[in-house]
Amino acid sequence: MQRNDPSAASRPLSALALTAPVAMGYIPLGAVFGFLFVQAGIDWWLAILASIVVFAGAAQYMMIPMIAGGLSIGTIALATLIVNLRHVFYGLSLLQRMPQGRLQRWYVIFGLTDETYSLLTTLPPDSDRRQMVWLALLNHGWWVLGSAIGALVGARTQLALAGLDFALVALFAVLAVEQWRTRTSSAPLLAGVLAYGVAWALAVQHALLLSIAICVAVGAFWQSAPATAGTEGGPGDR
Repeated sequence: MQRNDPSAASRPLSALALTAPVAMGYIPLGAVFGFLFVQAGIDWWLAILASIVVFAGAAQYMMIPMIAGGLSIGTIALATLIVNLRHVFYGLSLLQRMPQGRLQRWYVIFGLTDETYSLLTTLPPDSDRRQMVWLALLNHGWWVLGSAIGALVGARTQLALAGLDFALVALFAVLAVEQWRTRTSSAPLLAGVLAYGVAWALAVQHALLLSIAICVAVGAFWQSAPATAGTEGGPGDR
């Protein structure tokens, strides 16, 4: 009698299917990055190297004019740290689910982009932790592939890039739908929408950073509230 393999969902083919929506956004966006990087007068191979070593999405776009303007590595590193500071909270929320192997754990932490985090949070709690490594690796590969295409091909031709930036909006829309389909509560989505609305009304220039801070505060309160209610014999008791 053949037994079902509980780790079948961790096969690379399964991870490939899960990362397909990310590939639809990462390849064109990576290509635009590679194209703009070379157009700024920087060697094409540095675009590919940046996507392999840095892998920071929006921060890579940000560093193009900074490198072209001759800013120091320290300045670029500090700006990248500020832009990607939210990833600290991503890692903390997944800390108990990370792979046990040191190399695998560090790679997943390195590759924890917004899109990868979104995919990882949709995995069942009992899923094979190797699946996390495959998802991070494939998403990283899509970005590097797009960067290579943009650097090697796009820089040699005159391309109309107008409209390609919408790929990022479409990608986040798909990920939001997947998050909604696997939700156990509507509260996180509603909190995020309301937080951004408040942040937009208070400070348009810093709406993203402010909304992240509001969501972190709401999340911290949300985690502590049930425990407090439970100790008082309220709704937390089950």
